[in-house]
Amino acid sequence: MRRIALWWLLALPLLPLIVPQALYTRRTALRLPPAAGLPYGEAGQDFAGQPLRLLLVGESTVAGVGVDNLQAALPGQLAEALAQRLRRPVQWRACGENGITAGQASQRLLPEALGEPVDLALLVFGVNDTTGLSSLQQWQKPLQLMAQLLVDGGAQVAFSAVPPLQHFRALPWLLRQVLGARGRILDRSLEKLADELGVQHCAVQLEFARDYLAADGYHPSGLGYRVWAEGLAAQLTLPRSAL
Repeated sequence: MRRIALWWLLALPLLPLIVPQALYTRRTALRLPPAAGLPYGEAGQDFAGQPLRLLLVGESTVAGVGVDNLQAALPGQLAEALAQRLRRPVQWRACGENGITAGQASQRLLPEALGEPVDLALLVFGVNDTTGLSSLQQWQKPLQLMAQLLVDGGAQVAFSAVPPLQHFRALPWLLRQVLGARGRILDRSLEKLADELGVQHCAVQLEFARDYLAADGYHPSGLGYRVWAEGLAAQLTLPRSAL
């Protein structure tokens, strides 16, 4: 709470500058659609063994904004990276929605996410809660609910870190610095929540250079998704059944 209060103390004097920037960016930003394709698939079909059941729940990156199909987005890329690491098939499901916050996802996406058994679940949130100025309670409470219900259902759960908005090229410099600072506050609280729940918090290991970003300068490109997925696959603690 102290960090949020300090953020507001620093951000309030800048509002006359950053509010016009935010409105202009919203009006002029390139808007890309979610990826096409079925929200499920399988990677590593040539490998033997029981498939690992992978679930991703989250915002636009789980919906695949920035690429043409979900195979090239985070769900398909992470499944492929895990299949190569484990040398076994990985069945993946994606429950994602462009523009959704954690609170909205706990209402709209969670029932679908809990509909089938899961071995490993990755929750991918933070950008929309940062830009939407969600309070810490609005941020933490739904994430705790989603993670706990998935754990209770037998899944190994991990949070993906809040992406560093200070590197989002689509945003003006001052706006992205202010939002980046708020994103770091949300991410610190996410790390604390992960520790309390006994689940994992995985860093976003991605260079936000031009080649790693889609045409909108906001979402990953196909290369960006692949590099992000490979970094996650190397960090994730896998269920014992997968080892």
